[in-house]
Amino acid sequence: MEEFITIKENVQTEIIEKKSKFIANMFYVESCEEAEKIIKDTRKKYFDAKHNCIAYRVIENEQIIERSNDDGEPSGTAGSPMLNILQKNKFVNVLIIVTRYFGGILLGTGGLVRAYSSSLQKAIDKAQKVIKCEGQEILIEIDYSEFENFKYYCKKNDIYIEKVEYKDYIVCIIILENCKKEILKKDYERKKIIIRDLKDLSKKYITKSIEK
Repeated sequence: MEEFITIKENVQTEIIEKKSKFIANMFYVESCEEAEKIIKDTRKKYFDAKHNCIAYRVIENEQIIERSNDDGEPSGTAGSPMLNILQKNKFVNVLIIVTRYFGGILLGTGGLVRAYSSSLQKAIDKAQKVIKCEGQEILIEIDYSEFENFKYYCKKNDIYIEKVEYKDYIVCIIILENCKKEILKKDYERKKIIIRDLKDLSKKYITKSIEK
């Protein structure tokens, strides 16, 4: 998956609907295993709540895995509407858990759909959205005399220098978008930047802010 929308950090919001309290916890997750652990821990935390309804979308092995659960609410009134909102907003690697403390007044199926949907939407409005795009981690070997020029090149081209080691020459690990990787390699081949060697390491997802 070349890029997707997600959230920068976890958020919590709360609404009251006919005396029922709905607490929405929205998490950034990177695997189904991580999502399931958070769900388990959250249900322990809110053990006294009537319902802990969930939905998530996670990318694993280049595929989006989706799951939702109504946790005892009438079928299709909680998990599915929240999953639908995540889909419409194109969120990936996001988990939503809405905890309900029952207030004694029945909301009906329509009221439940609105309440759970509103809970998630409030969390979305509060969250800082970011774009994750496919990138590459690359190891660079460079002479000391060329390091300042290389740092300037990286800054100019939005390449992040993750790690620097000082040996007989400088060894850098950089992270950059796939499209910029091809430009870097062409500039290297054309000697627009002077590098001793470069080697592809692992694939990385790079975080970019969404312009408002």
